[in-house]
Amino acid sequence: MLNLEELLVEKLSIADINDNPSSISERQILILYGSQTGCAQDVAERISRQAKRRRFKTRIYSMDAYDRDNLINENLVIFVCSTTGQGDEPDNMRKFWKYLLRKNLPNDILNQMKFSVFGLGDSSYLRYNWPAKKLYKRLLQLGAQSILPRGDGDDQHYLGIDGGLDPWLEELWKVLMYMYPLPSSLDILPEDFLTKSFTPAPSFRIEFIDRKLDLDDENLSRHDMYSYLTKNERVTSHEHFQDVRHMEFNINDSDFKYDPGDVLVVRPKNLSEEVDEFIKMMDWEEIADNAFVLVPNDDEDRKVPSHWDSILTLRKLFENYLDIFSTPRRSFFEFLSFFTTDENHTEKLREFCSAEGQDDLYAYNQRVRRTIVEVFQDFPSAKIQLEYIPDMFPELQPRQFSISSSSKVHPGQIHLTVAIVQYKTRLQKPRRGVCTNWMSSLKPGECEIPVIITKGTMRLPTSISIPVIFIGPGTGVSVMRAFLEDRIYEGATGIYISKIWNRDKDFYYQEQWDRYVNEGKLKLFVAFSRDQDNKRYVQHVLKGNAKLVYDILYNREGRADKMPNDVIEAFKSILISEGEMTNEQAEKYMLMIEKTKRYQQEVW
Repeated sequence: MLNLEELLVEKLSIADINDNPSSISERQILILYGSQTGCAQDVAERISRQAKRRRFKTRIYSMDAYDRDNLINENLVIFVCSTTGQGDEPDNMRKFWKYLLRKNLPNDILNQMKFSVFGLGDSSYLRYNWPAKKLYKRLLQLGAQSILPRGDGDDQHYLGIDGGLDPWLEELWKVLMYMYPLPSSLDILPEDFLTKSFTPAPSFRIEFIDRKLDLDDENLSRHDMYSYLTKNERVTSHEHFQDVRHMEFNINDSDFKYDPGDVLVVRPKNLSEEVDEFIKMMDWEEIADNAFVLVPNDDEDRKVPSHWDSILTLRKLFENYLDIFSTPRRSFFEFLSFFTTDENHTEKLREFCSAEGQDDLYAYNQRVRRTIVEVFQDFPSAKIQLEYIPDMFPELQPRQFSISSSSKVHPGQIHLTVAIVQYKTRLQKPRRGVCTNWMSSLKPGECEIPVIITKGTMRLPTSISIPVIFIGPGTGVSVMRAFLEDRIYEGATGIYISKIWNRDKDFYYQEQWDRYVNEGKLKLFVAFSRDQDNKRYVQHVLKGNAKLVYDILYNREGRADKMPNDVIEAFKSILISEGEMTNEQAEKYMLMIEKTKRYQQEVW
């Protein structure tokens, strides 16, 4: 990390700062984020809180919620963006990014702007922090001036994103406080300023209304459509460690359609009995069903999420919208420390939030994947002020599931293949994923579920004469089933390679595959990894059928889907053995078919 003097010499014109008196008087920061699961939003809100302590006026928006036409008037912008899929930008950043890529934008259109970018990603992926890197480069191309090298957060760091974020923030505030010094009459607010006389307002205020509200009073009209669950069937044997469900939904909208490779977006809920226990623990039972509305304290940049009901109760808020069973982020501990009445609790939470306490926080929180509810159990002196609930608790994030059916074969229906997330941590307590736990509890015919369909990243060849190799280990079968059903319906044939643990325990859709094979519509290769002494995986199947694979991959310009790294290596070895390529030539060939979309992978 560069020191402050090096940063200023390299990135800033000191003369520009000194000659511009508005840089001192107008201490305003715009914070824009692109967030898929809420992590980048959490970082953006943390930056906003730290900026307010330093007496900056802040505005914070998701990139797509911000009026892009005003960008030419912004003097100081901090961008925070996460990575989704295989190096893609988050959904709430895509319109903004598309706007920045317009070819008619002059290369000096943003020359008034000073900016910095922080990215969130995972270095185990090939396109690590790709959106942040592209955004940083594009802003420079449009004339904006970087005040700080791009920051890269990495999930692989043992402290998670904070491992890269903390030192980046330290340098950011050094630079900004040099550029925009405080007037002599003001000081930086202390870190525990919520407990002082100058308590900042929460983002919302709660206004109770004289009305009782039934929890079933759902507002489904805000969603594009809703579905009826008609089947929830376990497709793994009960002796198998993994519970996988085949789920079928009827859709209420007769005009809806989807393509193979598309994704169903589901907003999960918390189980009512678990929310009841949480409300009792928080001593909110008497007011849990009192109706209220949330009113933003700052109309400019903080809105009630559009999919929330306009009239709420605490019970509805925690059942439908707020996540109390996730592993909390550091910002949660910061808020919690403001509301503890036991000095020992407050001191411990403050330690967790300090730079020196990050190892302790990791051991207490991330390593054992402690939940928010469990943290409250450990710090029972916390008495949360109601109006801070929307700031403190993370929102339940929608989950995406690859659709495992063809609309041509199953008109009016959507099928999913869902693995129920369950595991144990070092606390030896069984854990279940919030969404899949809720989905596994659903009974056919008893509920309506709001859903949205979005485009996936994988698409079939336009011609059914082009051969396709599908590789789908485990529940990767989901999107492969959709493709195969659709192609076979259109008269094509397919090749499917799958990795299965045991023939009798987790061979999903075996009867359907056997039927296609008997009808001459499918070539099926299965690697049963646990049915013999030697482990057998899909890369072994590929190498064992090298001539067939090479013919499709090279001679017939086929396309392969769903390949992790070991499978890529298998393809390269086939190109070397059958095509007599060098390792470098095979590497270049694989890169070429990736660029031309003949090689695609979808990894969840």
